[in-house]
Amino acid sequence: MKTFRLLTAVSIAALIAAPSVASAQQKTLYVAGYGGSFEKTIRDEVIPAFEKENGVKVEYVAGNSTDTLAKLQAQKGNQQIDVAIVDDGPMYQAIQLGFCGKLDGLPADLYDTARFKDDRAVAIGIVATGLMYNTKVFAEKGWAPPTSWNDLKDTKYAKQLVIPPINNTYGLEALVMLSKMNGGGETNVDSGFKIFKEQINPNVLAYEPSPGKMTELFQSGQAVIAVWGTGRVQSFANTGFPVDFVYPKEGAATLLTTACPITKPNASPLASSFVKMLLDPKIQLVMLKDYGYGPVLKSLVIPPELGKMAPIGERAAKLYNPDWTVINEKREEWTKRWNREVER
Repeated sequence: MKTFRLLTAVSIAALIAAPSVASAQQKTLYVAGYGGSFEKTIRDEVIPAFEKENGVKVEYVAGNSTDTLAKLQAQKGNQQIDVAIVDDGPMYQAIQLGFCGKLDGLPADLYDTARFKDDRAVAIGIVATGLMYNTKVFAEKGWAPPTSWNDLKDTKYAKQLVIPPINNTYGLEALVMLSKMNGGGETNVDSGFKIFKEQINPNVLAYEPSPGKMTELFQSGQAVIAVWGTGRVQSFANTGFPVDFVYPKEGAATLLTTACPITKPNASPLASSFVKMLLDPKIQLVMLKDYGYGPVLKSLVIPPELGKMAPIGERAAKLYNPDWTVINEKREEWTKRWNREVER
């Protein structure tokens, strides 16, 4: 009997000391988000701390927003992704399609623009879509910096202009802004298509979706002006390359970088934790410094040396907010038209 009790005590002690089968298994959280410099920031500043704090392995799946949305649609019923980080347009679609779970415990001081209905997603940064130009080349040629969306039509930029295609938010917002300036808008983009086809296309070197290739075209000297966002431009400028961002006088467009936990059976609570870590004040300042994101927390104190390009304060207040309800209904139709009329 004593022997049995001894063995039992030893067995219990062993069970307590040994990790359970469940905890011994490698836990992996799959996060799908942008590539390029954004991916580097997430890998350097967010993932290591999150893995250490939560005892989980984070696998990052890089791709643009439409790629990530397509993955979610392809994996419907068997989702592999735990967290999606995409532009606000595709995020509205993801929510509508039922892919996003509810976020609890979001910060009380979020800007209203950062919140989504029923907290199915949250903005983690505010970006402005406008113009980027090579300051060194412009100075050498004696060109004044661009000030307007109409500058994309200037013939002196022939084959030196780069614009992301319409399946990228930057290109789509350029189409909307040009339409808006010429009597249209989200409900009527005919004028924008006409301007792209007849006046902007001759200047376009490439309709380039890849951030890496965009920077390569500038570094090689082939491109000198582009449509891009404050985040991308700030990141590029941080490398020492001579570029600057312009808020066009007609207005820059709002682009929200957003995140949501993906809903699925046995969804990991760490998905929501990862999203909320992106709202931590320290991470918000990192995003501002490294990536030019306007913070989404009202109470965040912004150091004077940060935020040269980011949409903060008055710049943020002046941004044009596209109507994504209208755009998402028309996006497939516009993409087909774009491929037929513009990017042929």
